[in-house]
Amino acid sequence: MLEDYNPSTTSSHSSLRSEWAPIRILKIEDKNYPKLLKEIKEPPKVLYYRGELNPGDQCFAIVGTRRCSDYGKQVALEMAGDLAEAGLIIVSGLAPGIDTFAHTATVERKKRTIAVLGTGIDEKTIYPQSNLKLAQRILETGGCLISEYPPGTPGSKFTFPQRNRIISGLSLGVLVVEAKEKSGALITADWAKKQGRKIFAIPGLIHSLNSKGPHYLIKHEVAKLVENANDILKELNLPPTTRPGGVEGENKEENLILETLKEGPLDIDKIIEKTKLPAATVASTLSILEIKGKVRNLGNNVYAISYR
Repeated sequence: MLEDYNPSTTSSHSSLRSEWAPIRILKIEDKNYPKLLKEIKEPPKVLYYRGELNPGDQCFAIVGTRRCSDYGKQVALEMAGDLAEAGLIIVSGLAPGIDTFAHTATVERKKRTIAVLGTGIDEKTIYPQSNLKLAQRILETGGCLISEYPPGTPGSKFTFPQRNRIISGLSLGVLVVEAKEKSGALITADWAKKQGRKIFAIPGLIHSLNSKGPHYLIKHEVAKLVENANDILKELNLPPTTRPGGVEGENKEENLILETLKEGPLDIDKIIEKTKLPAATVASTLSILEIKGKVRNLGNNVYAISYR
């Protein structure tokens, strides 16, 4: 039975009822309960959710470390964006790092994404609080917030690993972007293996601790090495997606900067060094390229080519 959650039974903010989609309850016997999730061992008997949730959604999970590199950020943005454009609903955990970039890439394209939380989905207990605006954008673009925990439930060492079985359980497959050897992303991959889901991993630098998790999965043939979204779509027997051709500038300075960024993200000082352009010219040109949607600031003045 599907019903609305009565906020009077918790201490959640009263503003939720007016500013956010209502919290609803979905029981496992309800016809709208996600089909794939119902098939896993010990599925949640009750889901609390806000937003749009359809039983036949084709979902795909992208997970990774909270302390991701600039390379990881760029890969998460590109993979999530391309897979969302191909029609998949991106699932992740709303955590800082890779999760955040996967959700962000999807909402930027006005596509649907599902955030599975290890806390309640009321405004007061959503984790991290720094992602409240992102959570709201997820709802505004037709996505969904899901938890098996009632509103007001804080996160714990137990709730986050448990929610990872829902991330993989909802999904046709799971992509691990960056992860240390002992991380929540590898817990999700382990759940995916138990659930018979397809597992994928992005290779990284051999000396990086964030590469240890994906490389372990690849070496032990738990995960398939992928370099682009079409590697995943092929394994899922879905049509390939087409990314727009190479990003080109409109003048010499723009093209010089874009050419420099083709090998990967760079901070502004390194861009100045490689292009040999004046600092003021680089700063202004990057601002223009960002407005045009051709580059993006990954944070701390580190820039990467944007393919959206």
